[in-house]
Amino acid sequence: MTEITAATGAPASLSRGTLIAAAGAVAVAQIGLSIPAVINGFINQDLGPSATQLTWISDAFLVPVTLLELSFGVVGDLFGRKRLLAVGAALMVVGGLIGFFTPSDGVGVLLTGQVIAGVGAAAIFPTSVAMLAAGTHTAKQRAHAISIWAAALTGAGFISPVLAGVLARIHHSGGEFSSWRYAFLAMAVLAAVSVAITLAAAQNSSAPQGRSLDWPGQITIAVSLFALLYAVIQGADDGWGSVTVVGGFVVFVVFMALFVAIERRVDRPLLRLELFSNRVFAVSAVVTVIGMFAYLGTAYATSIRLSAIQEYTPLKTSIGFFCLNVMGVVLFPVSTRMIERYSPGWVLAAGMAMIGIGDLVLSAIPATNLSIAAVAAPLLVIGAGFKLAVTSITVVAVNSVPTSKAGMASGATSMLRDGGLTLGPAVVAAIALTSAANAVRDKVASTPSLKSALNSFYAAPDHVPAAQRAGVEGAVAAVKSGPLGQNGVPAQVPGPDGKLMPFNPLKDVAFHALSHGYAIGYLMCGIAALVASLIAATMLGGRRHQDSFDEPDTVGVS
Repeated sequence: MTEITAATGAPASLSRGTLIAAAGAVAVAQIGLSIPAVINGFINQDLGPSATQLTWISDAFLVPVTLLELSFGVVGDLFGRKRLLAVGAALMVVGGLIGFFTPSDGVGVLLTGQVIAGVGAAAIFPTSVAMLAAGTHTAKQRAHAISIWAAALTGAGFISPVLAGVLARIHHSGGEFSSWRYAFLAMAVLAAVSVAITLAAAQNSSAPQGRSLDWPGQITIAVSLFALLYAVIQGADDGWGSVTVVGGFVVFVVFMALFVAIERRVDRPLLRLELFSNRVFAVSAVVTVIGMFAYLGTAYATSIRLSAIQEYTPLKTSIGFFCLNVMGVVLFPVSTRMIERYSPGWVLAAGMAMIGIGDLVLSAIPATNLSIAAVAAPLLVIGAGFKLAVTSITVVAVNSVPTSKAGMASGATSMLRDGGLTLGPAVVAAIALTSAANAVRDKVASTPSLKSALNSFYAAPDHVPAAQRAGVEGAVAAVKSGPLGQNGVPAQVPGPDGKLMPFNPLKDVAFHALSHGYAIGYLMCGIAALVASLIAATMLGGRRHQDSFDEPDTVGVS
């Protein structure tokens, strides 16, 4: 049995079983996060969600991750991280099974499964890295362990799209588009394996000194961040000036102010705000949010471009995500040496710069270029940048605080990282869909023949046989739902004589509008990543490694 130090509840050394359990669990969590990327097109065709519902399907997983990570960091510190890691993986089993059994009209069922799986991932992300931090006691040991953790996270991001694409390709028993469900079954199986490994091989650790659950803080931060995400996501549908969207932004500001006031007054806060008086931690927090927003905004834009706009199959879409994620595996030994040899701030700046450059290239490639080769090179560059960035972000943040605060720092860093990741799809989708909807509306208003054809299409259910009416009504509803629905309904269908006849007059208009809208999304992500790179280079570039973590139980200022 591994020796546990009495003073801190931390292992004297990091066991191989703990390293495997932590890396395996975070891989499962990342698989859950990545699954929708290649199957959004099939989900769109099978369940018929609105554009904002499609965004929520991705963000329903990330919202609980963002809202609950701080509390789960405290729960692990108080009650033991091994048990919490196993519980998190078990929740992902449940969420995956719900996703697998989603009925054809079950958008709400799928969202429920995503939320439950996201709660499990919220437990896994901070707990896994805190377990590694508790068992490592020098900068070199910790950098090596966290690099393995990051390689598992990045490798899982590369495996997940390929796995989902292959499963969607080989399973056709439920219909042309229903095979996306097998990706969630695979997640459930892998999560069950993670539970078994954790219970059998991981060592426990905790840091209960000075820690307690801060319910007022948890409630106010949860309400604040959810209100922000709701306002951003619903803005494209409800209108940016609507009562619900403006109200969401107001609730965000009010409850964030309440959260800060509460955290300044309670004895044992959810987040010690003095962490942010540490310059290194504060700057890394800003870079984390901006950079991770850019990365997952890029991934989401790529998912929609390939699967929903260009209508690639999940297997072909997975090629794009293979390019996005494979460099994380290839660069594992390089990134480890770079973190150990150079300032993590410079490595972070380089990674963010690569993400930004790749995004700027993608923004210049229109969706009319249907070749996957056109986007392969910039996606490889972005993937390499993400590998460098995600490893160095964690090292910078955890190294900036004493070991006794590793759970708090890792929880805060994970929340900031996933807050940025959650905002990425939400903001990119809102801006891209708003741009596309405006472009389609303007085109219809300025083209009388198109407006006439659209009115005829809307009246089509009244002029078809009863046996075909439901299908035509579904197509009309999809076109009315917005640009993604307009692009998903074919422009021509077989007529009574077997020859193709005009059907959806907005197909081509919506395709070009979406191409331009998501190009704006890429451009926005590229600018954000370059800003993060500049901040990291100027404010973290000269930061040296700490040689030891045996510091007083206070947060110092660098």
